[in-house]
Amino acid sequence: MKILTPFLIILLFLFSCGGGDDNAVSKKEGKKAKPEPKYLYGICIDSLDITEGNVKKNEFLANILQREGVSYNTVNYIDRNHRGVFDVRKIKVGNKYVFLKTRDSIPTAKYWIYEIDRTNYAVFQLTDSLSAWRGEKEVITEIEHVGVEIKSSLWNAMAEVGCDASLILELSDIYAWTIDFFGIQPGDSCKVIFEKRYIAGDSVPFGIGKVHAAYFKNRGEGKYAFSFVQDGKKEYFDEKGDNLRKAFLKAPLNYRRISSTFSNGRMHPVYHVVRPHHGVDYAAPIGTPVQSIGDGTVIAKGWDTKGGGNYVKIKHNSTYTTTYMHLKGFAKGVSQGAKVKQGQTIGYVGSTGASTGPHLDFRLQKNGTYIDPLKFKSPSAEPVKKEYMEAFKKNVDSLMVVLKEH
Repeated sequence: MKILTPFLIILLFLFSCGGGDDNAVSKKEGKKAKPEPKYLYGICIDSLDITEGNVKKNEFLANILQREGVSYNTVNYIDRNHRGVFDVRKIKVGNKYVFLKTRDSIPTAKYWIYEIDRTNYAVFQLTDSLSAWRGEKEVITEIEHVGVEIKSSLWNAMAEVGCDASLILELSDIYAWTIDFFGIQPGDSCKVIFEKRYIAGDSVPFGIGKVHAAYFKNRGEGKYAFSFVQDGKKEYFDEKGDNLRKAFLKAPLNYRRISSTFSNGRMHPVYHVVRPHHGVDYAAPIGTPVQSIGDGTVIAKGWDTKGGGNYVKIKHNSTYTTTYMHLKGFAKGVSQGAKVKQGQTIGYVGSTGASTGPHLDFRLQKNGTYIDPLKFKSPSAEPVKKEYMEAFKKNVDSLMVVLKEH
């Protein structure tokens, strides 16, 4: 009898296992990989069915939940105990909701999800612990750039390249102190670098994010805008680092036309005598909101006995005061001594007092003397600081290349 050496014993063992690791690999390859679990609103839905709906007019939480067999006690519990997550009394008509239900012969609603807006939602567990929590959909941003030439209006030009109204509103805010958006005309042009926002998994954008840079050519004059953060605050500056934000807005309302300009002597349309007109008349429909052109304090509100009708007077600082006349009425909270913010609605266009039609008579005083609002150049806010200028210039250089390419 031959005695096997330890080496031969090891070889025989390996051959009897069919090659060990190779066989193990082949077995693994023969198995099908398990499908990845599917999630919706952070909940695994592999064993759940989905029912969607939208809040209808005169519909409340009880109507929605009880249709799915949820007890009144559960509805009452949610209403009373989860207002810190979301106050269900504030559900809005048209907003989407989703039920996640068991896949049984008699399905049971396990979760109700209410979409507060496009990205935020509230989840209410309808069984077991009756817990609730808020969630947020994943948002993806992509950098876009567009360039348009205005033939009729900025709105139409942007719509033709697939941009929605939110971008126009953002541009009007950025350029509020330097461009009169109600005076844009054919031949003007605009280029913008901005972020489009998408919900993860959805190819249709739902809004815009940050505007990185823009170039607006208005009445032959080009104006740049570059986003930059200094001291933790995002603002917009021109290519030299001067702040686009001014002390005052360019215009106090969305007007149709200027019906009368500043003059030291004109024929009054009602009194038919020559007298000074110390303001600018902006013709606009009755009820058009009138905004304060800057932060300040209301120093007078009431009826002007000299023909101004309903009026508001605001002191912005030790130098400037503005007056808004012929108002139909005043905005809520506007009273003598009240603090107002730039862009805050203070009243509404009317035709009160000595007026032949709806308009706003807007007046601006500097150190107590009336000056022409249309010729007034508002002082700028703080420019880019010296310690940030190098970083600002690098940002401008990179964005300028893209703006000039499009």
